[in-house]
Order: sequence, then C-alpha cells, then structure tokens
Amino acid sequence: QVQLVESGGGLVQAGGSLRLSCVASARTFNTYAINWFRQAPGKEREFVAGITFNGGRTNYADSVKGRFTVSRDNAKNTVYLQMNSLKPDDTAIYYCAARRAITQAIDVEPAKFAHWGQGTQVTVSS
Repeated sequence: QVQLVESGGGLVQAGGSLRLSCVASARTFNTYAINWFRQAPGKEREFVAGITFNGGRTNYADSVKGRFTVSRDNAKNTVYLQMNSLKPDDTAIYYCAARRAITQAIDVEPAKFAHWGQGTQVTVSS
C-alpha cells in the first residue's frame, strides 16, 4: 500500500509562486508514476502535471504549461510541483496520485490512479 502526503499549499497573490511536495511511503517509489491533479469547487478533478517513474518524461495540462514544473527525487521518495506566475484560476485543492507504471507513457485519467493523497489547498488572490 502506498501512502501519499502533500504539503506546501497556502494563500498567495496573483503572480506569486508556491512549491508543493508529495512524499510517498512506498519502498518501491521508483516504480511509480506520479501525477498532480486539482479540483476547484463545483468542478471535476482535472489533470495538472505528470512525471514518469524515473523522471524521464513529464507532461502538463495546457493551462499550466510554461508556469508549472514537476520533478522528483527518488532518493527522498518525493515529487515536487513548482508553480510560478499563479493566477486566481489556479485556486483548487491539489492532489498527488500514484500508479505502478514502469513506462514512459503518462496517463491523465484520475481513474487510472489507485493511490491518492489527502490534498493541499492552494488559493490565489487577485
């Protein structure tokens, strides 16, 4: 069983930055692909960014390309989401999710991910 814990959320003004962290309990963390998703009030959960098991490939939603960067440190069982130039539309609960996948393909569907963190709130004021 994989347990995920997110941190780093908070309140920031538009144009500001935050770095989210996702720490996993899995001993075989380096066999898991990790995605970030977000959910705003009244909206469906949506894909934000993904990174393959070895960090060899990343993918981003169009809405965050050029502003967000996902990275991982397998020695620390941690994935990061660096968020720059934040906008009020980025306000949401951000979740990290894991799936066992030793592949360079990045899946964007939430249903494909068996393990989820509890989420961290990001609020961007205008």
